[in-house]
Amino acid sequence: MLASWDAAGLTVVPRSGEPVSFDEKLLVAGKTVPLFPARRAPLPPTGPAELQRIAARGWPAVEQEPLGAWTLRASAGFTRRANSVQALGDPGVPLDEALTTARGWYAARGLPAWVEVTTPGSPEALRAELDRLGPAYAPTLVRVAELAPLTRLGDRAGRDRVRLARTASADWMSLYRRVTDDPAVEEAARAVIHGGPSVWFATVHDTYGCGTEGDGAPPVLAVGRCVVDGPWACFGAIEVAPRARRRGLATAVMAVLAARAAEEGASGAYLQVEAENAGAIALYDGLGFTTSHTYHYALLPQG
Repeated sequence: MLASWDAAGLTVVPRSGEPVSFDEKLLVAGKTVPLFPARRAPLPPTGPAELQRIAARGWPAVEQEPLGAWTLRASAGFTRRANSVQALGDPGVPLDEALTTARGWYAARGLPAWVEVTTPGSPEALRAELDRLGPAYAPTLVRVAELAPLTRLGDRAGRDRVRLARTASADWMSLYRRVTDDPAVEEAARAVIHGGPSVWFATVHDTYGCGTEGDGAPPVLAVGRCVVDGPWACFGAIEVAPRARRRGLATAVMAVLAARAAEEGASGAYLQVEAENAGAIALYDGLGFTTSHTYHYALLPQG
């Protein structure tokens, strides 16, 4: 598969093996290769706690520190997921001491002390204590599906417009809406989104001039991100420009990313969607996703 083609030359990724780069003068011929014909397979037998750990590897915080089986995570404030305690298992110290340690760790970094609470997964005593301390924030569903059917989403014309790369280009970032103008946050964002075992970025360019010249619209219509980690593929950052919605671009992006993940041996897909996002939940219902578990965030009060 062609991964990139620029002034430095071409980089291709074989179905098995590491990427190979060479000068474009050495290119003799090329052809369009169809999507990988993924075989249907059951979901990997992975419980909620382990799937949360896999998700954390696919969205790795810039700074991480263990607290027993918990993990303290910080990334200059870029997303709660990368700036919260992943509270799975035993912290190795009494609960009140663990929460005090977490509160101090985030205070030293000028960050609020968020705790990611997984149900089922996080200790029951922790959930009870955090419920007592304050409300839940951003309840989120973790949804799973067999990967093979996703590779056949949409039509051939839409899938042919999707381009994959190992890095997020400036065009890709222009449509990704979670980055601010703060240089420290932007640096952390790029580190987080490029982190993970095997990361792919999908882009659909505005080749047909859907925007109006000079309107300030980004030169891309849709983007997406996928992280392959063993048998699991995580889908995220699926964004479509407002002017290009309802054209099947999101499904085309997911299909191409799913095919790439299948080539690497994945058989299961998962994603995270906020419980209040009824439109996205309905879409994922139609694609065969079901809920594995949920999580939310709790904010520790300042000591």
